[in-house]
Amino acid sequence: MLLTKQLLELRPRKMDMIFATKTCFASLMALYIAFSLDLSNPLWSMATVFLLANPYSGMVSSKSFYRIMGTLTGSAVAVLLTPRLIHMPWLFTFCMSAWVGFCLYISLLDRTARSYFFMLAGYTVVIITFNDILYINEFSIFDMALGRFIEISIGVVCSAVVSATIFPVHLGPVLQSRVGKTLQDTEALFRVILSDQTHQTNYMELLARVNHDTSEIHALSVHLWYEKSKFRGTTKPLQELLHQLSILTTNLVSMSERLAQLDEIDLGYREALKVLQKDVDQFLVSSTTLPEQYLNVLPQQFDDDFEAVFKSALPSQQVMLHSLKMDIRHFIQNVQTVKIIWYLIQKGEKHLPPHIVSLSTSYPSLHRDYGVAVRGGISAFLAIFIAGAMWIITGWKYGYMVASLTSICVCIMASMDNPVPALKIFIRATFYTAVVVFIYAFGVLPYVTEFWQLALVLAPFIIFCVSLFPHPPLSSLALPLLMCSIMELNLQNKYVLDQIATLDGSLANLIGPTIAAIVIYFVRAMSPDITATRILTLHYKSVRESMYLPFGLEFKIQLCSMLDRIGILNTKQVQSAELKREINLALIEVSAVIDLTRINELLNKMPQDNTLTQKLDHLQQLLDDYFRSKQLHLEHEMLRNNLIDQINLIQEQSLSFPDADISQRLQISLNNIRSSLYRSIGHEPVNQEVRVV
Repeated sequence: MLLTKQLLELRPRKMDMIFATKTCFASLMALYIAFSLDLSNPLWSMATVFLLANPYSGMVSSKSFYRIMGTLTGSAVAVLLTPRLIHMPWLFTFCMSAWVGFCLYISLLDRTARSYFFMLAGYTVVIITFNDILYINEFSIFDMALGRFIEISIGVVCSAVVSATIFPVHLGPVLQSRVGKTLQDTEALFRVILSDQTHQTNYMELLARVNHDTSEIHALSVHLWYEKSKFRGTTKPLQELLHQLSILTTNLVSMSERLAQLDEIDLGYREALKVLQKDVDQFLVSSTTLPEQYLNVLPQQFDDDFEAVFKSALPSQQVMLHSLKMDIRHFIQNVQTVKIIWYLIQKGEKHLPPHIVSLSTSYPSLHRDYGVAVRGGISAFLAIFIAGAMWIITGWKYGYMVASLTSICVCIMASMDNPVPALKIFIRATFYTAVVVFIYAFGVLPYVTEFWQLALVLAPFIIFCVSLFPHPPLSSLALPLLMCSIMELNLQNKYVLDQIATLDGSLANLIGPTIAAIVIYFVRAMSPDITATRILTLHYKSVRESMYLPFGLEFKIQLCSMLDRIGILNTKQVQSAELKREINLALIEVSAVIDLTRINELLNKMPQDNTLTQKLDHLQQLLDDYFRSKQLHLEHEMLRNNLIDQINLIQEQSLSFPDADISQRLQISLNNIRSSLYRSIGHEPVNQEVRVV
């Protein structure tokens, strides 16, 4: 009912109709070429266009390249394995299923455009071998694999050419708009945090928007190499820009935490803070295009403004203000770094200056969920093996179609937390497909004698379905409806109406997704709450690891990995209120991770026989135990209370430490760590008075 309501309320935009018309033209062109070459399965040329369809030409070109490479690899594997295993159907089915499961595992770990290659290399083998095994006595496997490669290549070329030449929509302008908007939102967030005493009620919404935009920029940037805009080839600099933006979010969260602490004690410092905020605002607005030497420049009045803030605050607020000063200074410097990188990208620079330390190696900071990848691979193996076993046992001619559809369904939806609802929509689409096929097969196609007539009768249905692709709730219905209809019609140069074949095809379209849905339900499907809980487990493990890392490139990569993981957490539609609180707390913990690292750094500078050093060692062990208990989802309230008591004790004793610099840095880090621990309780008592040495 919900999909029906959305369908009735949909009003396609002009760009949607242009996209749908272009896709329709490309698909009919591919079908015509396949007909002209008298290929055995012209439908795959047409279907390939629909699988590649995307409004952005860069994404089409990217998917086209990896689809050809994946199809070529799959064809080679099919040619290699089929002659050796064809007379052992059970072993043959086992090997095909294992290959798809392995390829899907790799695909789920690779969060770049390359993942499409691995997925295609997997299920293409099943499509080629299972679909063409019926004709093994008439044609060689090499000829059949070559034919399938040609059919798919025709669809790829037609799709890429039409997308790139007819009203092309490039990713570059979209990225330029997204990055500009994200920078504006970041600076607006800074103003909200510093100027609004009630910012806690609205800054999380802005922060979520920045995280969402950053994730979208990453998803788009990996395809930049494959388009013709001025941003072509700038994926690496953009990845660095996104890493710097991620670090900016930790600055903002840390600022918010310090201000919340300060406001709880006294608001007298706020008037002086307004002057600081105004000067920083003017500095950031004026620095739109920066030469590289301005990387570490601060506003001229920065130290004077902060001195006024210190004078207007209470003694118990001094430690927090020192921490706030450090956060704002880092924020300004990180904003400058982002602007310099963005300025260089817009100038067409593809390499960063050497003094901007690149965090972007081979995507080391992207979250990879090995558990989901393993379960996805196992579900693909089981589903395809079950479909193949059914084909072997029953001897049903159209069993190959069941196995092919099962492999497609289990692969293309594997990235979802729970693909079962989408597969249910897919199954629903098969019923609609039966109606569409019946109308075309028995009411339209018998009267079609020329290709132009075929194009004329297919175009309205194709344009209607493709116009739904840009709308996610409806695309899950439109794509299977279009694909299954084309497959069941099985258009050929010499079209023969076969009622039994049409019925068998409809039944296969129903059984294939059903097998995939059942296997995924028992093996792979996870609710957003379960997925979020698993990611939080990895988050706490990363927090523990970061405690012992020196502050440098390795730590920054670890930090960006944690922020990427939190960005994924924010996309999960969790239902548990407690879990939502844990996700928000995870971001606060990340903002304090640098303080955990500083504790380790200070320990290495302090005398080993000093009493304070020994207590810091004990504190570090308590912190490790605390985050391990959170990682294992154990009771940790007593550990947290012990930690807070230990921090209070060390903070008091650090006042008398002879090295004033270490004393001050230690007090700042301990204050920040204690604040994040109190947040896990849900409140923070007013701090006792602590003076700064």
